[in-house]
Amino acid sequence: MANDKMLAQVSEKPGFFAALDQSGGSTPGALKLYGIPEDAYNGDAEMFKLIHEMRVRIITAPAFTGDKVIGAILFEATMDGQAEGKPVPSFLWEDRGVVPFLKIDKGLENEADGVQLMKPIPGLDDLLARAVKLGIFGTKMRSVIKLNSPEGIAAIAKQQFALGAQIGAHGLVPILEPEVSIKSPDKAGAEATLRAELLKGLDALPDSSRVMLKLTIPDVADFYRPLIDHPRVVRVVALSGGYTRTDACRRLAANHGMIASFSRALINDLKVSMSDSEFDATLAEGIDEIYQASVVKV
Repeated sequence: MANDKMLAQVSEKPGFFAALDQSGGSTPGALKLYGIPEDAYNGDAEMFKLIHEMRVRIITAPAFTGDKVIGAILFEATMDGQAEGKPVPSFLWEDRGVVPFLKIDKGLENEADGVQLMKPIPGLDDLLARAVKLGIFGTKMRSVIKLNSPEGIAAIAKQQFALGAQIGAHGLVPILEPEVSIKSPDKAGAEATLRAELLKGLDALPDSSRVMLKLTIPDVADFYRPLIDHPRVVRVVALSGGYTRTDACRRLAANHGMIASFSRALINDLKVSMSDSEFDATLAEGIDEIYQASVVKV
């Protein structure tokens, strides 16, 4: 069973999620923004060592606590890593009061029917069992919607809910993330189709099932309120989706009951060259801005 204290925090506490889950494909970009070019390291091992150092610098910063950051989504290698001599999930929960989640997807298939489904996830049950032992509370998995395609969006929802059931069987709470691209030519239409498919999937879940949803901030304010209010939804969190932090926070503040789960919008101003005091102050400023947009609504 999920930890009751973690569940209470995730479902009720004011705050937001930090998405620290860049994987192999997105790590070079994250490091470049941090000020580490691709020619500064050789191979995946050095690359992941550098991104782990960046993440540890973030989660050990004074402002990164459960006061405002209620959960953090981790890449698998980060889950397996250490922070101040402890496994990262244990450090987050025991030392920082932040609930740990794990990104489980292995990337995206090529586009078909206007969407990108997730690639197969080999060894998922073994990964989930290991995550439970390490104190992980839940998981996250991303697929992408580019067009308002009823067939494609239905396939996205079907895959997300099927994997969600597999995850839930391990006692973990899945975050379903069917991202609608902010570049979609009919973003509002795709969001309407997605909302209908998600409601259909939620209504079909057993009464005891609980999921979270991670969604692009909708074009119409409060459009996802029926999902937020659904009895089988623990929480609905928002991805920044390529919006600047200022724009993402402005949009998020208009959506009642929706909190942030930002990655780029949280970390893009952080640089490896910063002194610890500069780094900590910059991170604290970002945390404060995203927290306000998650908690104070207009």
